Amino acid sequence: MRIGVLNNLRAGRSDEMVARILAVLQRYPDVAHVETDSARVLPEALSELMRHEIDLLVLNGGDGTLQFALSELLADPGRRSLPWVAPLRGGRTNMTAVDLGAHRNPLRGLEGVLRAHAEGRLQERVVVRPVLRVTSMRRGTQQYGMFFGGGIIHRAISLVHQLFPPGRSQGVLGASLVTAALLGKTLMRPNDGILTPDKALFALDGENTQGGEYYMLIASSLRRLFSRMNPYWGRGPGGVRFTALAANARRMATSLPRIAYGHAPAFATPEHGYTSANAERVDLRIDAGFTIDGEIFEPIPDESIRLEADRRVTFVRA
Repeated sequence: MRIGVLNNLRAGRSDEMVARILAVLQRYPDVAHVETDSARVLPEALSELMRHEIDLLVLNGGDGTLQFALSELLADPGRRSLPWVAPLRGGRTNMTAVDLGAHRNPLRGLEGVLRAHAEGRLQERVVVRPVLRVTSMRRGTQQYGMFFGGGIIHRAISLVHQLFPPGRSQGVLGASLVTAALLGKTLMRPNDGILTPDKALFALDGENTQGGEYYMLIASSLRRLFSRMNPYWGRGPGGVRFTALAANARRMATSLPRIAYGHAPAFATPEHGYTSANAERVDLRIDAGFTIDGEIFEPIPDESIRLEADRRVTFVRA
């Protein structure tokens, strides 16, 4: 098995950590690796690695680096096979790596993968997961990732970038603080500023179209988000875990702390402003911006989005 490592030097880890990772890679001359410090050259960096015909792609970066790599790999119609993917916890936010059980230290995670490969135990670390495909009809694009958030989620991530300096504080700490503050303010049912509810229409698997104003529109194929949140309680066989919280939802003061961790009260039904389901396909129509794994997509009018989870990727726990 051929291994390649993509080191995204702009992902948020310290220069010291990067130097230590490069020192480890020097002991493995058969492992191809490419370093980049600019998002503009990520396509060239990934293409260079793939020219080595690697079977396992190790990503030293965060959720944004993984989102880019998944989009490049899965959107290529000429690609006959996909490499296994091992995301390290090397960025400001690492929801996917954490959900897969990666070591909190990216250096230890990399060493663990390389050691498991040398000992023939890599299969023990394999985790197969569905990946979200996000198709924007107006933009004419397809993106792949593990988390989608519309409206308020998009604006909250932008707020984190404004309030916290670049680095680790823009990650789980910043996201947790901002999320807690916004959830608290949502109980007051605000209708202006960052917490302005967004008008939206959505349909699950082509049925049961719902519309109104929503505080939250999120979807994921992860089991847990940051801070171990799991705001999904719906049923169904689909790979798109989708939740919508209407602006007129009943009894939010008692329900929000519970649904944040997947424990929805009995009254949390669509009739009362709460929707959660595991769907094969979600069709959305919104005017708000959205985020995929922390990457920002600015709003355009009458945005039409389709969420699917029809592709599966073999991940390796780092």
